[in-house]
Amino acid sequence: MSVRVISIFHRNGIETLTFMKKICLLLFILSLSINAQEIAILKYNGGGDWYANPTAVPNLVAFANENIQTNISKNPQSVMVDSEDIFNYPVLFMTGHGNVLFSDDEANNLRNYLISGGFLHISDNYGLDKFIRKELKKVFPDLELKEIPTNHPIYNQTFKFPEGIPKIHEHDKKAAQGFGLFYEGRLILFYDYETDLSDGWEDQIIHNNPKSVREKALKMGANIIEFAFKN
Repeated sequence: MSVRVISIFHRNGIETLTFMKKICLLLFILSLSINAQEIAILKYNGGGDWYANPTAVPNLVAFANENIQTNISKNPQSVMVDSEDIFNYPVLFMTGHGNVLFSDDEANNLRNYLISGGFLHISDNYGLDKFIRKELKKVFPDLELKEIPTNHPIYNQTFKFPEGIPKIHEHDKKAAQGFGLFYEGRLILFYDYETDLSDGWEDQIIHNNPKSVREKALKMGANIIEFAFKN
């Protein structure tokens, strides 16, 4: 085979690969349009209770549908980190108390999801922090979690939080913080730390939170959904 033929074959192969990547991206964008208002719970390995707070997301969905005019399914599905199904959901939610472990394939799949337009909200359910920070480094080795300033749009959607993320649960009696990962200027991941928003979304009888505290948690959760759907 001549050098010219090899060169043409190599160039055509690259062009074909580039074309296929564009097709995959287009299909993802179309899937987001079809499932434009859906949320899934991220199921992960490592032994942590990814299924914690079972009433939290359904209650948040009901609140969002009523107050910010979303039309999200009342029965959110769970999806594995390495599943192609995550590309069917513009927003993923993750929580738990214990260990989290991402394989290389899972980290790569989650990275592709996030840089392609997906959004992940992680709620620190006390005990998650030391594990999730390490695993996020597998997903984005070059990115650092940054505290999100109070003037960021995520705190200024339908509901206003001029002081930033509200404090819901005490945990270690530290200040509540909202961290994010930014990719090419876009917020792709929101991490609520030392507040546990999702506990505030659960049925009132579970944690016996006052109505005012539950409302703050639900309003902040609705803001996260609203921001993610818009961006």
